[in-house]
Amino acid sequence: MNTSERVLAIIPARGGSKGLPGKNIRPLQGKPLLAWTVEAARACPLLDRVILSSDDETIMATAREWGCEVPFIRPPHLADDKASMMDVIWHAWQALGKRHAWLVLLQPTSPLRWAADITACLEICLRGSAPAAVSMTATSKPPHWLVTLDEAGHPYPLLPGDGLQRQRQELLTTYLPNGAVYVANTYWLAQTQTFITRETKVHIMPAERSVDIDSELDFRLCQLLLERGQHEHL
Repeated sequence: MNTSERVLAIIPARGGSKGLPGKNIRPLQGKPLLAWTVEAARACPLLDRVILSSDDETIMATAREWGCEVPFIRPPHLADDKASMMDVIWHAWQALGKRHAWLVLLQPTSPLRWAADITACLEICLRGSAPAAVSMTATSKPPHWLVTLDEAGHPYPLLPGDGLQRQRQELLTTYLPNGAVYVANTYWLAQTQTFITRETKVHIMPAERSVDIDSELDFRLCQLLLERGQHEHL
């Protein structure tokens, strides 16, 4: 790959998770949760460098054990609940000398993604089709069925129209970012400060590879999918 097209993958994993304490190093099918993302990244041939951004010594040690580079310690002001992911990304890029033209965000809470999913998003961008690509999955229920409640507790459709009275097959298929892969051109991302605009293209992933671990239930679902052999990590 041309030097000007070098690709940096950033795996963010801070300590102190409140939703599921210790989740980044919690064992999942015999290896730490973080290791699933490290292995997928290392198996992607289009990544020039894979690094961890963390403030936690145990997480950093685990990443090194599984072959991930840990070139710095994330500063405290970027390791609390108020720090934005965009700030974390720019800190990593700047700390490494601003040498990479493409940035890839790989969250460790998406352990079921394949290396092929990372490659697919990068290929969309590197062949000039888009300045950014994001992985998404189809929503299990159409948003047309969503309601809010009025002051009296009665349901009120969130979206206008007669969606509540229609079958799912009659409604448009909708998609949701699944948290697995985010890719963007560095210059473009600096201008937009977001991975998702009308210029972004989408890589669709199936539900069985789209679990984003945010709770105990999510973690158990990942375990179940792996135990039943419904996922092969590539």
